[in-house]
Amino acid sequence: MPLDLPLPNNKKLLVLFRLESGCLGPDGSNHIDAFCLQAQKQFAAIDSDFIDWEIIPRQDKSLPERQYKINNKLISREMAEKYLNLFNRNIDNFEENIDEKLGEIINQYLGY
Repeated sequence: MPLDLPLPNNKKLLVLFRLESGCLGPDGSNHIDAFCLQAQKQFAAIDSDFIDWEIIPRQDKSLPERQYKINNKLISREMAEKYLNLFNRNIDNFEENIDEKLGEIINQYLGY
């Protein structure tokens, strides 16, 4: 059954990504908030028909770097995988692409 895109927000997969300030170098804590806003803007257009993005600083180290939600409820990676499969996406490739894109944005931000 084909899905009507774009999906309503309550049906989209929210990809929550928490970034360590150290990824921006020794003074990363001075830049992490602005960087997350910039990264958020760049990710907003990626698969926006069925994915929402939230990129925030990782303040609490006990929380995972990456989490998935639908309708504001946490879901397991396995459930996110099933969701992504509906759109012909492989979760391993999806996560690898997220990491690569973040690396590109970090390098751009740092002027490399």
